[in-house]
Amino acid sequence: MSAININHTLVETYLALLKNLSPDDKLELIALLSQSMKVQQPIEPTFKALFGAFQSDKSAEQQIEEIRQSRVFNRKIEEF
Repeated sequence: MSAININHTLVETYLALLKNLSPDDKLELIALLSQSMKVQQPIEPTFKALFGAFQSDKSAEQQIEEIRQSRVFNRKIEEF
């Protein structure tokens, strides 16, 4: 089943549910749907946005030094 068929079926299902509403309720629903379309929804980041170069104001040497300083050594020798 294609996306167009699914959307068409979904619209028909909603229409069947809404046909019993009063004219005032239908107009209110139309107003609410129209208002929801006017509000710009923030665009969610996509998976492709994760690709690209790492950006930082620090130099490579500063980053290397920061990584080295953040290392924690927990060397525990287990006895047999």
